[in-house]
Amino acid sequence: MSHAAERVARDSYGRLVAILAARSGDIAAAEDALAEAFLSALESWPTAGVPESPEAWLVTAARRRLLDTSRKSGVRERARPAIEAALDELASATNAMNADAHIPDERLRLLFVCTHPALGTDTQVPLMLQTVLGLDAARIARAMRVAPKTMGQRLWRSKVKIAESGIPFTVPAREELPERLDSVLEAIYGAYGTAWEDVIGEDPLLVDLRAEAIFLCRLLRELLPLEAEVAGLLSLVLFAEARRGARR
Repeated sequence: MSHAAERVARDSYGRLVAILAARSGDIAAAEDALAEAFLSALESWPTAGVPESPEAWLVTAARRRLLDTSRKSGVRERARPAIEAALDELASATNAMNADAHIPDERLRLLFVCTHPALGTDTQVPLMLQTVLGLDAARIARAMRVAPKTMGQRLWRSKVKIAESGIPFTVPAREELPERLDSVLEAIYGAYGTAWEDVIGEDPLLVDLRAEAIFLCRLLRELLPLEAEVAGLLSLVLFAEARRGARR
């Protein structure tokens, strides 16, 4: 049963955080709630069995955690109904991000979500690598050549800023995509570069990450075919991938 939870974490973590954060407006709280939901899954699934829709089960469990947290934090009574009404949508929100049809893939949509102008470029890329692509702060720090503690603080501050400033966790309009492209390209390149460190190919997370980076780059090329930087990045990662076997 732990394998089922591991699979969901690998395949759907970014999407579930995005669904929760889109409603609560707080990425850090969404991550905490989802972590509690995964812990509950590890405790209950071995005896109760894996639910038919593990993602929906996790969203529901995380939603309850967010509600409990909002109650315990002393939210004013007049604000609580609005919060609870918004969080109630989570029970049926596992496909909410699919409404943004101009971006054909969920993770690519989430990358653009993290490029809000209110977040600095030094924040956008680490946020994408952690929240959407699933890298931990230590790996992100190594990729960006900063101290792990510094990176951890940077990520924490960005999530606090999103929560306190009410930065909308929404997909930008199609005409806004080119101006937000640089950070998305850097995140995809950072993901592939991190996976490149696994020469032997024995880390499942990095193997999946390498394939994910190439997949996202291809999709980005289809989405923005006239952007030369996209074509350049796709050419670079495919050239590197063609030589990957020789590294052994």
